[in-house]
Amino acid sequence: MRIKSQKDFFAGLMFCIVGAGFGIGSTTYNIGEGARMGPGYFPMMLGIVLALLGAFIVFEALVVETEDGEKIGKWAWKPLVFVIGANLAFGVLLGGLPSIGLPAMGMIVAIYALTIISSMAGNEFAWKGVLVLATILAIGSYVAFIWLLKLQIQVWPTFISG
Repeated sequence: MRIKSQKDFFAGLMFCIVGAGFGIGSTTYNIGEGARMGPGYFPMMLGIVLALLGAFIVFEALVVETEDGEKIGKWAWKPLVFVIGANLAFGVLLGGLPSIGLPAMGMIVAIYALTIISSMAGNEFAWKGVLVLATILAIGSYVAFIWLLKLQIQVWPTFISG
């Protein structure tokens, strides 16, 4: 069979691999049943649904004719680096990095850093819009996680909150 859409074929293949990974990984936990779900139930179902969705997309990429074959283009390195870097910075700032002596900076600082760094992935960057977005995300996260869910997350850096 000839691949008629490279983008869909490889996207579907990626979904199948990730779904299979979730399904296989969930077997180390108690799966349970529909009425009494264990910790592995949701990842197992998610993996199955994701793998089935991927299989459907792969099938469609092999059957449905496209005009130009939808070739895969070059890698977009700039967005890839900034988005992954933003997530790493968020994790390090939220929890700290004791091995190098970096204390936890708290949720608010981590959200501002995440928003600013990930905004640099695009072609347009405006400080005003990014800071407004970061403020809205920080307030929303504070309300959702601290007030409503009552999670014990450090909100401010240690040198501010004590």
